[in-house]
Amino acid sequence: MNVLDQLRQARPEVLSDSPVDARTRATELSHAMAQPRPSRRRRKTVRPVWGLGLLGAAAAATAVTVMLTGAGGTAPRAPSATTAAPQPASDRQIHLSAREILLTAAQRAESRREATGAYWHTVGVQRTLFKVDGAGYTVVNSQRSESWTPSAPGGEQWSRASSLGAQPATPQDVEAWRQAGSPAEIRVKVPGKGTVELSTEPRAAEVGHAPLVDGDKVFWLGRNVSMKDLRSLPSTPAGLRKWLLRSYGGHGTESGDPMSSDDWLFAVTTGLIRDMPVTPQVRGAAFRMLADLKNIEVIDDVKDAEGRTGTAIAVRQRLGAKGGDGAVLQSRLIMDETTGQALAQESVVVEPGGLQAGLEPGAVSDSYTILESGWTDSEPAS
Repeated sequence: MNVLDQLRQARPEVLSDSPVDARTRATELSHAMAQPRPSRRRRKTVRPVWGLGLLGAAAAATAVTVMLTGAGGTAPRAPSATTAAPQPASDRQIHLSAREILLTAAQRAESRREATGAYWHTVGVQRTLFKVDGAGYTVVNSQRSESWTPSAPGGEQWSRASSLGAQPATPQDVEAWRQAGSPAEIRVKVPGKGTVELSTEPRAAEVGHAPLVDGDKVFWLGRNVSMKDLRSLPSTPAGLRKWLLRSYGGHGTESGDPMSSDDWLFAVTTGLIRDMPVTPQVRGAAFRMLADLKNIEVIDDVKDAEGRTGTAIAVRQRLGAKGGDGAVLQSRLIMDETTGQALAQESVVVEPGGLQAGLEPGAVSDSYTILESGWTDSEPAS
């Protein structure tokens, strides 16, 4: 069995038609990568995290996919350090600042030259933060994924995925880990999912390939979409908004909790901007559409987990609203203003709770850093 089949089986059947918390999914995938390979069974739904392609879920899962600086193997690294959640200015200042930045990003995106090829090739690293129950320290689990998505229907999607291992997140966590005996296998608890064991040792990459779902579906954009769908998206902000909202169901992309249409559009559209092979005109329209949203914050000089500095656009949302004990997270897209290219997508803890209980405010609970993205005619590496 290849890694794609393993990832598909890692997801419970009930999730085929309903979303799931991104951190839970990342944990399940970490667990799946360590398990014996089960018998083959094909899933019908392309449901990658944060809008990632099916193969990008190996790292993001989903986001996640994506993009910017060439990279080979990346050593495990703690998420980018942040202090307390950013202090907002007045609503008017936030809105104007976000709008100016997004409109500039739109111009940059539209001016980029477009090329196409046989495959859309992406490389990225997913990092997820876990509090080790009863041990007094936090670890960051990292996975690297590379994917090749064919531009033509009927082809096969290829992936290369590897666990980079779990490591103590900070120097203080290193000391606590040593005092606990420097375990090579670290157990973490996920509410509702039981105990998952994370290894501190990197693992060799696994290469897999599989036919496209339904013969042509490659990404999730509120619904399963084909490459043809992506390449023919509306190139105006109003048209793109209308197209996307046809899939809005009143709840989040990764949970069944209520979510406003603006927050939902932010989640789906940042996935599109980050790692999908849309035209420069559609990418520009996506930035312009986000510029019209009223709840976006801007954070300057943010470093991603690879140490690159960019500008983040962000929204906040309380998770687990039905139960009342969920965390408040800030979802943010970090981008290079000079190019309009995405660097990373992160979830930052504003108020701990639920799956983020035990994490400090300002902690980056999940991040997906974009290493490469673009078209290629080179055959997938086996």
